[in-house]
Amino acid sequence: MLKTLYASTAILVMLSGVANADVNLALVGPMTGQYSSFFDQMKHGAQAAIAAINASGGIKGQKIVLELEDDACDPKQAVAAANKVTSANAGGIIGHFCSSSSIPASEVYAEAGIPMISPGSTNPKLTDRGMKSVFRTCGRDDQQAAIAATAIVGKKLGSKIAIVDDKSTYGKGLADGVRSALNAKGVKQVLDDTVTQGDKDFSTIISRLKSANVDFVFFGGYFAEAGLLVRQAREQGLKATFMGGDGVAATEFGSIAGPASDGFLMTFYPDPRNNPGAAAIVKTFRDAKYEPEGYTLYTYAAVTAYADAVKRAGSTDGGKVTDELHKGSYDTVLGTMAFDAKGDPNMEPFVVYVWKDGKYTPMK
Repeated sequence: MLKTLYASTAILVMLSGVANADVNLALVGPMTGQYSSFFDQMKHGAQAAIAAINASGGIKGQKIVLELEDDACDPKQAVAAANKVTSANAGGIIGHFCSSSSIPASEVYAEAGIPMISPGSTNPKLTDRGMKSVFRTCGRDDQQAAIAATAIVGKKLGSKIAIVDDKSTYGKGLADGVRSALNAKGVKQVLDDTVTQGDKDFSTIISRLKSANVDFVFFGGYFAEAGLLVRQAREQGLKATFMGGDGVAATEFGSIAGPASDGFLMTFYPDPRNNPGAAAIVKTFRDAKYEPEGYTLYTYAAVTAYADAVKRAGSTDGGKVTDELHKGSYDTVLGTMAFDAKGDPNMEPFVVYVWKDGKYTPMK
């Protein structure tokens, strides 16, 4: 079992003494709150990568020690968490997940000179501010917004379009991007609206959607609200096609929405589980009865890139590791990855998926 491997690794680290356990890495994200399932994906990815690295001798004989810290996808808590792990002398940061957390926390890390690699924050602002030490292994919302708009128009998915967001940095940013991309193609939405994260009753907005006679709804936000929104919409007779972004990429969406999830469209990255180079690692997860969906392998890749950069730098010095991350390329479960001057990866474009029976597959 993978859990046994993690435990064994932790025991070996404790027995080996501080001298061999001095590559300190922090994983920061929503350990608590309604998006904790995303942190579970991140944790499994980080722990598996570290277990593999340590089992093969670590980084030049030094073991990686992982600290977990909660930001609950709350900006203020994210800054507090960033200050905590910075004070604890973390050499690198994997995280955060929510863009609303990553953006303010990144300022703390940048000031301290600590490299940060987010596996899931897609808001363009994260890497558009010229902070050399900020990276991500995932794509950007402006990229997926363009893919979504192209699909909506090209596949004629709707003529009366509503754009709804959850007011979060991520959700609003993605919705704004889709709106702009559609408008640039000459398509004007018939309704703009918002919901609030944590809401459970969407009858009011559904009434507005029905009154506007919409046949397509783009939702910028996360799986919890998306699942409830589409489920209640179906219960109230709204037959419009729904689409969301990568924040819907969790099995919990299918559980929340139930049968109403069928036909829900979603922009997400090409599934790294289908990457032949990742087959052995995916098998390890599945043998341990864990499905490496969503951001699991994106986190695995972030840890791998950081560890390789430390090896190349011959040091955990933040400035040297940052310089190395900007150089060359890294072999990861996502494929060969290189970061541009902003810290964005050379990712393949987003693709459109469709949900069916609680799972998502590429749209034909």
